[in-house]
Amino acid sequence: MVEAIKDYFLQNWILLLLLGAFFVILFVTSYSNKRTKIKYVFLLISILLLSMVVFAEFYLQPVLENKTARLILMAIRYSATPFILALVIMVLVTHQKYFVFIPAGTLLVIDIVSIFTGIVFSINDDHKLVRGPLWLLPYIVCGIYMIFLIFLLIKRSNKRRFEIAPIIFLAVALSTGVILPFVLGREFAQIFCTIIAASLFIYYVFNILELVKKDALTGLLNRHAYFTETKSDYKDITAIISLDMNELKTLNDKYGHAAGDEALSTLSYCFARACKARQSVYRMGGDEFVIVCRKTSKEDVEALVERIKKYVSETKYTCSIGYSYHEEGTISLDDLLSESDARMYQDKSEYYKNK
Repeated sequence: MVEAIKDYFLQNWILLLLLGAFFVILFVTSYSNKRTKIKYVFLLISILLLSMVVFAEFYLQPVLENKTARLILMAIRYSATPFILALVIMVLVTHQKYFVFIPAGTLLVIDIVSIFTGIVFSINDDHKLVRGPLWLLPYIVCGIYMIFLIFLLIKRSNKRRFEIAPIIFLAVALSTGVILPFVLGREFAQIFCTIIAASLFIYYVFNILELVKKDALTGLLNRHAYFTETKSDYKDITAIISLDMNELKTLNDKYGHAAGDEALSTLSYCFARACKARQSVYRMGGDEFVIVCRKTSKEDVEALVERIKKYVSETKYTCSIGYSYHEEGTISLDDLLSESDARMYQDKSEYYKNK
């Protein structure tokens, strides 16, 4: 037993250091909110437990003659990998629904059935792995999860290079978990947990570095990014949309600032979801937001406003909206913003008047 523990630490020391560093950085930074930190902790513990299962499977393989025990360990490993990737999606992608676990749950059932039928894997009389007719299924499910994750991260991003570069890194790093087993053999599973932990850790650090341009609470571009980016391409800006949440102070006073943060996060998701190419959302501070539209037609701006109204109406919150549109370079950015703000405040006045 002591020898097994020693071997586990020797084989997984880098993983343990990474997980330890991840726990430290989670609790000494304010980048993530409490709910996200809890999700991260659950994810990191799951990675740690999977590493123990993988070690047990490979360590006991030469001495474990009970084929059923080995098959159970294999079923756990095959099922845990997509489950962890589903957890990664839940952690990295805000407002993601729990249906993302359905493929992982389905694979779990198939892997359990395989213990008795061998449809995914089995052990022959020589105690060697035998691939079943569905042996590729775990890799396919993992591949689908990775593609889905990268798609969501790019879709929810502000489409800036400083955001896309870490996403590309994450895509390359995670894809090795699907590709390299075919190149290096099944022993690659022994370092899969380390790759997942390292990829997430580096991506998390990237996100912290992005805070100079991103708002920590909502993930939107911040006030600093607004002034930096609009200064260089103001002639391309055709429209400004001003948005302001209604009754945030009342919500904070009645239910606390956590409820207010949840409201701002939800509305931010609606704004980002509504935007398309050349439409960028900035949180200017508090409950004030601005969408900058570059080389966008008036029809597209009006369609964007309608999408915002539609998505916000699906929540329990409301916001006031105002926008201004002019041809490229025909009016200063300050005048555009003043005009959209004026219309937004008029909309807010109407809201409270009709309340």
